[in-house]
Amino acid sequence: GPALRPTMPSSHDYDADQRNASIRIAIRQHATGAEFVHVARDEARVSVLDSGFMLGDGVWEGVRLHNGVLLHADKHIRRLFEGAKALDMDLAITRDRLRDELYRICDAQGMRDNVHIRLMVTRGLKSTPYQSPKVTIGDPTIVIIPEYKASSEQTKERGMRLYTVHVRRGPPDVQDQMLNSHSKINCITACIQAAKAGADEALMLDPHGFVATCNSTNFFVVRDGEVWAPTTKYQLHGITRRHVLDLCRANDIPCVEKDFSLTEVYSADEAFVTGTMAGQIPVTEVDGRTIGEAKRGPMVKRLQDLYKESIDAMARAGR
Repeated sequence: GPALRPTMPSSHDYDADQRNASIRIAIRQHATGAEFVHVARDEARVSVLDSGFMLGDGVWEGVRLHNGVLLHADKHIRRLFEGAKALDMDLAITRDRLRDELYRICDAQGMRDNVHIRLMVTRGLKSTPYQSPKVTIGDPTIVIIPEYKASSEQTKERGMRLYTVHVRRGPPDVQDQMLNSHSKINCITACIQAAKAGADEALMLDPHGFVATCNSTNFFVVRDGEVWAPTTKYQLHGITRRHVLDLCRANDIPCVEKDFSLTEVYSADEAFVTGTMAGQIPVTEVDGRTIGEAKRGPMVKRLQDLYKESIDAMARAGR
């Protein structure tokens, strides 16, 4: 069955749901031809010769189903296709068809709300273990895993603690941060170091020592009523991150994207992280320094409320 939830707070905390043990997963791979098949969780398989298993050669997206509507579906699918093109992968499917397949696997199971979908694409089956794309057989593998994941209201209120790790976010000529790739070792090593230090998630710096991002979420601080976001030079251009900045501008909340240092983080009035799963989660401590009053502050609460109103409106607008 599904793995047990960790005991430490996480930006991906969710309320355990027994229905996840019996979900069905959509898979298109060499063995199924051009068609997606829906298989039980315990029977979902890809080959050991798949590019993703052997090499981490692929891209992925996390998408939220809210009141029957996929939030920012077109933006997520566009980012997936951009990453695939950068990796010279022809997905052999249209964007509209892929979007329809996301809905089809959810609708087939009566899933409508509090659903988090992991959409994964790999280069596909290999004829032999080797990194070159020339030994790939057939079209890319596509897997869609929808799960019931109502994000933890307790974590959204209580917040989480961060630890600044030695692992940096590199420039695009090392690994382009716009590639939401299966090769997540950079983030995983950061996550491990933070966990070993007793923190909930890692805060990562850019090559110049400025704050860049967290290992699985985007990071913000609030100072004197102004929301600060690190620039996008060394982090994934988060869709929820952009949504929050758009909400700030639409509601006359001062916001800026800029370089800033840990000194400015430690003395911030508030801090928070954003993500498709997380929404907005307050940060109460960074490197042992208490942020603000060590609890969710008024700006984070306001942004959480504005975000909820916004996604409700998106759902009402329909598919």
